Amino acid sequence: MRVPASGDPSASVMPVPVQEPAGGEACEILVVGGGTGGVAAALAAARAGRRVVLLEETNWLGGQLTAQGVSALDEHEHIESFGGTRSYYTLRNGIRRHYDRTNPGNCWVTRLAFEPRVAMDVVERMLQPHVDSGRLTIHRRMKAVAASAEADRVTAVVAMGLDDRRLIQFLPQLVIDATELGDLLPLCGVEHVVGAETVAQTGEEQAQPGEPKAHCVQSFTYTFACELHPEGENHAIARPEKYEHYKAAQPYSLKIEVHGGEIYGETSGWLEYRLFDTMPGTKGGLWTYRRLVEGKSFSCNDLTLFNWPGNDYRDRSILDCTPLQVAQALQDAKRVSLGFLHWLQTEAPASGSRRGAPEIRLRPDVMGTADGLCKFPYIRESRRIRARKTIVEQEVSANYRKGPRAAHFADSVGVGWYPIDLHRSGPDDVGASCRTWPFQIPLGALLPVRVANLIAGGKNLGTTHITNGCYRLHPVEWNVGEAAGSLAAFALGEQVAPATVRERPDLLERFQRRLLEQGVPIAWLVETGVGDASFASGQIDFMMRNIREGALP
Repeated sequence: MRVPASGDPSASVMPVPVQEPAGGEACEILVVGGGTGGVAAALAAARAGRRVVLLEETNWLGGQLTAQGVSALDEHEHIESFGGTRSYYTLRNGIRRHYDRTNPGNCWVTRLAFEPRVAMDVVERMLQPHVDSGRLTIHRRMKAVAASAEADRVTAVVAMGLDDRRLIQFLPQLVIDATELGDLLPLCGVEHVVGAETVAQTGEEQAQPGEPKAHCVQSFTYTFACELHPEGENHAIARPEKYEHYKAAQPYSLKIEVHGGEIYGETSGWLEYRLFDTMPGTKGGLWTYRRLVEGKSFSCNDLTLFNWPGNDYRDRSILDCTPLQVAQALQDAKRVSLGFLHWLQTEAPASGSRRGAPEIRLRPDVMGTADGLCKFPYIRESRRIRARKTIVEQEVSANYRKGPRAAHFADSVGVGWYPIDLHRSGPDDVGASCRTWPFQIPLGALLPVRVANLIAGGKNLGTTHITNGCYRLHPVEWNVGEAAGSLAAFALGEQVAPATVRERPDLLERFQRRLLEQGVPIAWLVETGVGDASFASGQIDFMMRNIREGALP
């Protein structure tokens, strides 16, 4: 059994009792991580009739949708009619029904922003029928801490209850790693990559020019929500520790560098924002950027989310340090966000010549925490599997491809679209950003090169540091998870290894048809959404035509 050493960043911050748990709990599919991808994976596998166990280390399912507080969806211009899976639309529509509004926040960065608890409630309702049927068992506040592997297979995963220190050993047939940081990869001995590769390794122009840099992992963020009170009220928080340091180092600023795209138009360069005013070249102020609730529509105060470069944490990666160093980094990351809030309340350009907006009040209840920060930091980049197919910048970037679509993958199991958007980890990081064309999710990117019964179910799929920047967003992570859960169920039904589904053309075609029946698009055909009668046939015709023309998995 592989028990994490004290220097293993996947270890819990708390000391792990080194003892063998009694017995074991057998299951068909173990999904580790109840975030956006993990929820979609568990839902898909249970929907296919399989017995599934889902582990989540917080008490909120949903990941970046909920516990990480990124409840303003990062999507693309076609999302209202195409580009998400049927179950993803069920999620979006459930949120909208709660508010009886298309976009309750009337914000300008997305078509749907909402309170995290609302998404959590919708997720719970989507999963509940499978819990009631006995197909799905959910363990909250439980973290994987050890694993066993034999002959290229994961044989056991040990998880610890974070409240009671209870250890449970799970004996799964297939495992989906949907953790936020790719925690299972080192525990199970799965070959993986951390940080930024070089140009020589990937051929990407924006990769590192010389040596690979494991510490160049995208910054993470503690998000928070605030309520707008009448001007003249004072709800400013006290200065947190290290305020002056982070004010200068971040720096705390409403000036950001942009690289074109849907949100900012074709503009590239620097844009100056204010908290409330709409400045030249912008679509609004920071307050309406990710506003969750527009007060005048609901007879209440405005409520907004803060997830901005100014409160990204860039001091160090938490993938390459000891548990104590992880704890110290997380505390500093909280100081960064609380310092940014204090700066907004006291010094930031608010409106006109006014500096600071003490009338904005932190709302801890929105995030369900005592300090008002999200339960789990918003993680943009995790460990990534060495995959049977690694997606590179040349296959998706508008700098390389003429469009209107990215490279075709004959083994596609989903679609996505978002710019390559890397939040710098520090001065050594390239901070790449560029537009992309609508892209596919290749099945090979979910499959490790060696371990036969583990599937990537989130941001740990086979991307590079660069392409992680466009495969990490809400609808893409949901699609990755749904494809992983569907693959696990299909492979069990066929009594084959997941990789065999990709290797055998007859199985691959049947699996892709199964995905289409479930409302998972595998090609970019915006004219036919998942609810159209010709959806599946149009998708298959397009895929077969591209295969005949020579596209390879």
